[in-house]
Amino acid sequence: MNSILKLGLNLFVICAVAAGLLAGTNQITAPLIEKRNEQANNEARQTVLSDAKEFKLLDPSKYKAASDVEVVEVYEGVNGSDVSGYTIKVLPKGYGGEIELMVGIKADGTISGVNIGNVSETPGLGARSKEEAFYGQYENKPATELTVVKGGNAGGTEIQAISGATITSKAVTRGVNAAVDVYDSISKWNR
Repeated sequence: MNSILKLGLNLFVICAVAAGLLAGTNQITAPLIEKRNEQANNEARQTVLSDAKEFKLLDPSKYKAASDVEVVEVYEGVNGSDVSGYTIKVLPKGYGGEIELMVGIKADGTISGVNIGNVSETPGLGARSKEEAFYGQYENKPATELTVVKGGNAGGTEIQAISGATITSKAVTRGVNAAVDVYDSISKWNR
């Protein structure tokens, strides 16, 4: 009986020390991780809206998302006193989970770019959404509802699906369409 109590106490002490070390490590690294995440987000914003020199976070009361896709943040890209456009970060759900998208929409109503961040889609299939051959299709499309096509050539408001990864293709397009909805609500609010 005494040896079981001693063993339990030893395990408790080991677990408490390990938990304390993990908590301390988290406290030390959390600011660095946050800084790197913000740096990656700034780079993604600049990639999808290269005309902007500065980005200003918009208050969520100034826009509205009309879909089930989570809108994480919206930034207004400015160049001096001129509004270059908007960057909208959304999280549509794909085959393997959430897909992190940064969508840039110019002030003239065209999509300036799409940056795909964290993705947990199937390697060789849905993960191909990170290839420019796929996400490059969105560039210069009008900021209107886009659709995914499986075969043939994609037209003005159509996106060619990744072969074998239609769910991922539709998820990314759903995310871009959610960003377009946000852009539309901003445009109506600014009138």
